Amino acid sequence: MTPDNDPSPPPFGAFAPNAAQALVIRLAHGSGLKRGAFRPMLTRVVNMLRAGPLDVDYQGASFRFHHQVSATERGALFNPDYNREELDFLRRHTSEGGVVVDVGANVGTFALPLARHVGPNGLVIAVEPHPVTHARLRFNRDASALAHVRLVAAAAGETDGEVMIETDGDNLGASHIVTGTAGAEAFKVPSLRLEAILEQAGATKVDALKIDVEGFEDRVLTCFFRDAPATLWPRAVVIEHLSRDEWQQDCLADMIGRGYRESGRTRSNTLLLRG
Repeated sequence: MTPDNDPSPPPFGAFAPNAAQALVIRLAHGSGLKRGAFRPMLTRVVNMLRAGPLDVDYQGASFRFHHQVSATERGALFNPDYNREELDFLRRHTSEGGVVVDVGANVGTFALPLARHVGPNGLVIAVEPHPVTHARLRFNRDASALAHVRLVAAAAGETDGEVMIETDGDNLGASHIVTGTAGAEAFKVPSLRLEAILEQAGATKVDALKIDVEGFEDRVLTCFFRDAPATLWPRAVVIEHLSRDEWQQDCLADMIGRGYRESGRTRSNTLLLRG
């Protein structure tokens, strides 16, 4: 058994950093070493001090980070401000009791901090199709005692059915829907339209939406805004634009044509507000 497929993994805290690992992490947090270029090196150092995942707090939630094979988990482990600008933007435009949707939730580094923000009367819908990553997301959700996070083990897509996904290299966060020829390790997962995901979760409004699906953002959003009632359109949106060249349609232009405006931009994401 490994931490990925163990049906009863050790409880949160079993992999707390030892003294030497905690020192490396603290030094990274307080220096420029927390930047992305240094994270693989930091991972190797921490792994030499003890192999395996690490149980830590990030943005008010509890996470078991498998930093060796995930760029997202490395980022959150070594940089306390990882994605903070995007998180603060979504928090500003979502009140307590609000509804947040995280498409491409990975291990929950957006979904769980936002669940803390909306509180137990709110709802967070976290969509993550990869079974290993989904299991990590579920563990982190349960370790954080955030029962109002609804998990969806499916890919968001253009239709309800199935799609193929695959992973490039060892970074699980780079898992993506296959749009061309599938590799030997590609496999099928369920696919649901975003409108169907919201319907199944009982959501009648969306305050904030974050989407990061490795170049498939246009396929998810264009059909959603075409078909879903405006009452379901989110007020605030964070959309990853790093794979914009893979879009078949410019979903940013489509959203701006529907009344959204660009509120900000980070290296990885575009921030949009409706109205």
